[in-house]
Amino acid sequence: QVQLVESGGGLVQAGGSLRLSCAATGRTSSVYAMAWFRQAPGKERDIVAAISMTGGRIYHADSVKDRFTISRDNALNAVYLQMNSLKPEDTAVYYCAASTSYYGFLGNGYTYWGQGTQVTVSS
Repeated sequence: QVQLVESGGGLVQAGGSLRLSCAATGRTSSVYAMAWFRQAPGKERDIVAAISMTGGRIYHADSVKDRFTISRDNALNAVYLQMNSLKPEDTAVYYCAASTSYYGFLGNGYTYWGQGTQVTVSS
């Protein structure tokens, strides 16, 4: 089992920045990749960014490219999401997820989830 705890959400004005953190505990040696998803009210949960723990695979959704950056710290079993130039449409609950499989890197391979952290961007 892998447990994930997110932090760093909050309220920010449009154009501002936030940094989300996700700490993994438990069987972290089994984690192949970690990712950030988000879900806005009335919408499906979508992947925002993903990174393999070796760093060899990195993905950012088109909607956040050049604004958000995913990174990892293997020594701390942590993954981060630096969010710059935030827009009101970035408002959502952001979830950290972990996968133990090479497959499903961009979506359905994630079996462990954090509780979510709210990000609200005001206009």
